[in-house]
Amino acid sequence: MRQLRLRALADAEQVAIERLAHSRTAPARQVERARIIWHASRGEDVARIAAQLGLAAHTVRVWIHRFQVAGLDGLADRGRTGRPPTYAPEQVATVIATALTDPKTLDLPFASWTLDRLAAYLNEQEGIAIKRSRIDEILLAEGLRWRRHETWFGERVDPAFAEKRGESRRSTPRRPKAA
Repeated sequence: MRQLRLRALADAEQVAIERLAHSRTAPARQVERARIIWHASRGEDVARIAAQLGLAAHTVRVWIHRFQVAGLDGLADRGRTGRPPTYAPEQVATVIATALTDPKTLDLPFASWTLDRLAAYLNEQEGIAIKRSRIDEILLAEGLRWRRHETWFGERVDPAFAEKRGESRRSTPRRPKAA
């Protein structure tokens, strides 16, 4: 098998590698990768580095090769492929804009959104089939906190509440008048 040798490091690279290899605050993956390069820069072979760090020899070779090609940037994680987004950015923008819109301006019979109302409106009016849990995730990711409970403190949502409520019930005893 061919011996893998690390290229000569520039002074700035050597300082950066040593600092990262001995760091206690940097991400563990980057520290581990820097330690591989640090050991390799001291002339140690792949098998010895792998044994000291408790890694597979293949892993050591991969990181040395990536460092040879890309330098310090080669030690960073590469972007990974994943599941494509379920909703297009335009649809996410519509969800956020609708949630920030007063339902009265859309001629809806309620004064505030709930996740169920928002999901129903988006499905029926905008053609976006979306679950209430996904709406909640989108709003939280945008920094919007969903109001879970309406309170009885402060102004009523319905301006005609007093008229609709009517008189107090007879079961409620009347308070005696003060003397």
